[in-house]
Amino acid sequence: MRSSLTLPIAILTGIIGYFVYVNIHALDFTHHTVNQIIAYIQPALLFAMLFVSFCKVSPKDLKPRRWMMKLLGIQVLSFVMMGILIICIPDIANKAVIESAMICMICPTATAASVVTTKLKGNPSTVVSYTCLINFSAALVIPIIISFTHEGAQEYDFITSFTLILGKVFPLLILPLLCAWFVRFMLPNFHRKILNQNNLAFNLWAIALTLAIAITMKAIMHSNNSIFEMICIAIASLLTCLIQFYLGRKIGMRHHEPIAGAQSLGQKNTIFAIWMGYTFLDPVTAMAGGFYSVWHNVINSWQLWHAVRK
Repeated sequence: MRSSLTLPIAILTGIIGYFVYVNIHALDFTHHTVNQIIAYIQPALLFAMLFVSFCKVSPKDLKPRRWMMKLLGIQVLSFVMMGILIICIPDIANKAVIESAMICMICPTATAASVVTTKLKGNPSTVVSYTCLINFSAALVIPIIISFTHEGAQEYDFITSFTLILGKVFPLLILPLLCAWFVRFMLPNFHRKILNQNNLAFNLWAIALTLAIAITMKAIMHSNNSIFEMICIAIASLLTCLIQFYLGRKIGMRHHEPIAGAQSLGQKNTIFAIWMGYTFLDPVTAMAGGFYSVWHNVINSWQLWHAVRK
């Protein structure tokens, strides 16, 4: 029951907490300081959440499969093609909607995807392998494209902007995995203690999601975008979610891994998606990660219900 209520509780806490805080005018002088603190806390929570999750991953479990290259191609190529479209037509209509779709496509697989895969009687080890693969790939391709589309990157040459963005992306996607493996082999006692904390990653995820939703609400309230554009972002996130679950299942089915394929491609690390939108693109695109979190959890809930019924 606890896990089933976490998503709505985190969303409501983030929304209510934001409006309560901004309407306490006696705290207006703290807004700038709080924004700076959150700018450090959010990536730190993401790092800790992934680190704890990756502590459960052994290098021996990482066995790339042929179907993973197909899923990887879908994520990377779609992200690159939409990025090239924005680079070629920087003033394109509904740019925020396209950027939202980009975020939803390139976003790495959620670390919880292997748990859902297990409950659906799939192969969790292949999901773990793909999670590591897409994290490495995203850490490379995101800085390349964002260095051309990110407004702040225009002040620097390509190498400088690429390095700056990579410096923000790499610690959140790759460094947790490397640190987890270092702890596994060099600090076994500490590694064992982390494994004994069954709910640690779960609790970190709940806190990170609450902050992410609050930041998303701030982006919405301070956005100059129209209601129509926000609805389009919600629709774009829904379509990308449905497409990725469908393609993941179709490709996985050809290789006798329908569940692992669907979860690898469809279930996303939406906390990272929200952070990426707020940090590098139009802040309103952070909504895409929030909407996607709802969509993929609805799909997962239906799958789990269907599996139990079956």
